[in-house]
Amino acid sequence: MLAFGISFFAFLNLRKEQTQLINSARENTDLLLRTVEASIYNSMRIGNTEDVQVILEMVGQNPKLTSVRIFHPHGIVLRSSHPMEVGKPVDRSDYNLFVHNKKEGVYTVDGVGDLLKMIKPIYNEEPCHACHGHKARVIGVLNVNYSLSETQKRMLEATKLFFISTAAIISFLSIAISMVLLKFVRKPLNLLVNNMEKVERGDLTVRMHYIGKDEVGQLAKSFDSMVDRLDIAKKELEQFHFQQMERADRLASVGEMAAGIAHEIKNPLTGIAAAISIIKEDFDKADPRADILNEVLDQVKRLDKTVNDMLFFGKPSPPEFVYADINAILNKTLVFASQYKGGKHIDKKLLIAEDLPYVYVDPKQMQQVFLNLILNAFQAMPGGGELTLVTEQSEVEGKLFVHITIADTGEGIPDQVLEKLFTPFFTTKAQGTGLGLAICHKIVSQHNGVLNVTSECGKGTKFIIDLPGVLKTDLRNDNGLPPVAIQDVKELQ
Repeated sequence: MLAFGISFFAFLNLRKEQTQLINSARENTDLLLRTVEASIYNSMRIGNTEDVQVILEMVGQNPKLTSVRIFHPHGIVLRSSHPMEVGKPVDRSDYNLFVHNKKEGVYTVDGVGDLLKMIKPIYNEEPCHACHGHKARVIGVLNVNYSLSETQKRMLEATKLFFISTAAIISFLSIAISMVLLKFVRKPLNLLVNNMEKVERGDLTVRMHYIGKDEVGQLAKSFDSMVDRLDIAKKELEQFHFQQMERADRLASVGEMAAGIAHEIKNPLTGIAAAISIIKEDFDKADPRADILNEVLDQVKRLDKTVNDMLFFGKPSPPEFVYADINAILNKTLVFASQYKGGKHIDKKLLIAEDLPYVYVDPKQMQQVFLNLILNAFQAMPGGGELTLVTEQSEVEGKLFVHITIADTGEGIPDQVLEKLFTPFFTTKAQGTGLGLAICHKIVSQHNGVLNVTSECGKGTKFIIDLPGVLKTDLRNDNGLPPVAIQDVKELQ
C-alpha cells in the first residue's frame, strides 16, 4: 500500500511536469508566432513584401523551428523559411488546422519526430486593401512548426528522475519499516512465542521483561501477569492436591477401618437378631415386652442394613455382567417392591417398550438400584400418589441406549438438596444412612450408564437411567437369545 501510494503520487507529479513542459513549448511557439506576425505586419503595411521572406528565413534558423511559412487560404505556400516550398501546396496537416478552424496540433513526422504546429490567420485589414483589395477576409495564414524533440528529451529525463526517486524512497522506507518491525514487533513476538512454548511445557519461571510502552509492551506485560497468576494457581493447586491426597489417604484408612468394624459388627448383629427372635416367642402378643423386643429387632435390622450399605460402598463386589432384558428386571423388582406396606396405597403404572435392546449388566445389582429408587418414591408419597415406570429406546450421537424413568408425584426435592443428592452420607431422613443413592449412582457408573434426577417442588421427582444397549439381532443364536442371557431371563421370569 505504501509503494502504491508513493507510485501514484509520483505518477501525478510526472504527469503534471509533462503537462508543464508541453505548455512551456506551446507558450514559446505562440510568442514566436506573435513576434513573427508583428515583424511581417510592419513590412507588409509599407508594401515591402521582400522583407517578409528575409524575416521568415532569419526566424527559421532557430534549431527548434522546422519551418516558418505563410500560405494562401487555398493551401499554396506564399512565403517560407525554406524558399523551395514557395508555390507548392502546404502540408496536409497544416492546411487541415486552418480548414477545421484549429489553432494548433501535435503531429508525428517521419524523420523529424513530434511537431507542435500552430497557425494564425492574417486578416485583410484597412492598410492591406491597397494590395489585396476589399473582397478577401483572410489574405494568408502564418504557420510555425515547433520541434518537440527537446521537450520530449526533458520529459524523458524527468520520467527517469521520478522513477529513480520513487524507487529510492520506497526502498528506503521499506528498509526503515522492516528494521522497525524487526526490532519492535517481530523480535518481541518471537520471544513471546518461545516463552509461551516454555509455559506449555510447564516452565512458569519465564518472563518477557519488555520495557516498551507500545502495544507489544502491553501484550508482554499481560503475558507476564498471566504467567504470574498461573504460577500462583499452580502452587495453590499443588497444595490443594496434596491436601486432597492426604485427606483421601486418611479417608481410605478410615474406610478400611470402618469396613473392618462393620464386618465385625455384622456377625454379632445376626446373633442378636436371632436371640431376640427366640426370646420374643416366649411372650404373648399382648405382652408389652413383646412390643419392646419388636422395636429392638427393627433397630437391629436397621443397623444390619447400615452395615451392609457401608460394606458395599466401601468395598463393592464386582458386577457379574450378562446380556439381560431390562423389562424383565424392572417388572420383577416392581412386584417385589409392591409387597412393602408403604407401597400398597400407591398407584403403579408400568409403561414398557416392546422389543427393547439388551443391556450388558449385573441383574442383581440393577435390581438393587431399581428397588432403592422405587422405595424412595414410596417414601416420598406417604399420603398416596402415582408411581410411573417407563422404558424406551433412545439414540445419542449414533449410540444405542435403553432409557429408564422412575417418576413419582411426591413433594419434590429442593434445589439445594438436589445438588448433594448423590453425595455419600448425605441424607434428609431421620433413619437414613445417606448411602442408598450414592450406591445407586456408583452401580450405574460401573455399568457405563448415567443416572440423573430432575425434580419440581409440589409436582414430584424423576430418576432417569441411561444404559448402553445392544440389538437382539446382533446377539441371537439358534435359541433366539444370547447364551449368557437365557438362564438369567428365565430366572427373572
